[in-house]
Amino acid sequence: MPFTYIDILIGVFVVVGIFFIVRSIRQVPQGYNYTVERFGRYVRTLRPGLNFIVPVIDGVGARMNMMEQVLDVPTQEVITRDNASVSADGVAFYQVLDASRAAYEVRGLENAILNLTVTNIRSVMGSMDLDEVLSKRDDINERILRVVDEAAASWGVKMTRIEIKDIAPPADLVQAMGRQMKAERDKRANILEAEGLRAAEILKAEGQKQSQILKAEGEREAAFREAEARERLAEAEAMATRVVSDAISQGNVQAINYFVAQKYVDALGQIASAPNQKVIMLPVEATSVLGSLGGVGEIWRELFNGGDPRAARPTPPRPMPAAPARPAGVPPVVPGHPGEGDGQ
Repeated sequence: MPFTYIDILIGVFVVVGIFFIVRSIRQVPQGYNYTVERFGRYVRTLRPGLNFIVPVIDGVGARMNMMEQVLDVPTQEVITRDNASVSADGVAFYQVLDASRAAYEVRGLENAILNLTVTNIRSVMGSMDLDEVLSKRDDINERILRVVDEAAASWGVKMTRIEIKDIAPPADLVQAMGRQMKAERDKRANILEAEGLRAAEILKAEGQKQSQILKAEGEREAAFREAEARERLAEAEAMATRVVSDAISQGNVQAINYFVAQKYVDALGQIASAPNQKVIMLPVEATSVLGSLGGVGEIWRELFNGGDPRAARPTPPRPMPAAPARPAGVPPVVPGHPGEGDGQ
């Protein structure tokens, strides 16, 4: 069956329709935005997913990656404010927020961001001393990020992070810095040692001071107690003397005997306890001592018998037995001197 003119025309329209449908469908992957140009002029942006455009009239312009991207900053020489030369490199993170501005506001977006970052690294690090460059890396990153982000905002780009990866001073400068660090540490070690010695001396002086204070307080307390004891002893002696005086004034002669006997016995005790006395000479008779002791006994009898003078009459002392005859050639035994049979 031959095709007619109408059949051919219908076939042409079907083919053209299919062609237009295929050309109008645009599939945009996730993380990308496509710009649409109509006769070379930007009209709209295609989002991820299935989109439709007018075939022949509209066309896809720029395919922009909307994900966060990493840009490596190459190593460069930087002169610091104190004329020290260092090598620095880094890395920059950015994200396209507006596909149309990133596509049509700047030519070569990555190259523009790279040059902008390099320029600001030199500017920021060149305004700082070497010690600040090495120790304040966070401040450098923050200053570079702020400047670059303000410049890239007009391109529809957001600078998320800029990090300095490595800062390398020259080898001779590194050696000088090592010697300086060693000297600083030696200085601090000497200072700490001196402070430790000073603290030890202070603590030692404080301990001696406290010891002397405690010793003085102890001596004061001992002197106070000793004075108190002497005062009480003096009061006791005064009371005893007053009692003896009252007894003498009442005509009791035994009180005098008691007083004399007490002093006599105390004197004998002091003589006998002397460490340098080997021989004791008694210038009095033993009967006198016994008589005095007998007077003391009479006083005690009067006290215990209710003050009856007849009960307190003294008993005459017994005569001392005569010493046995000493063999010829034996020296006499002196009282208080070690004699025979004492083992000395």
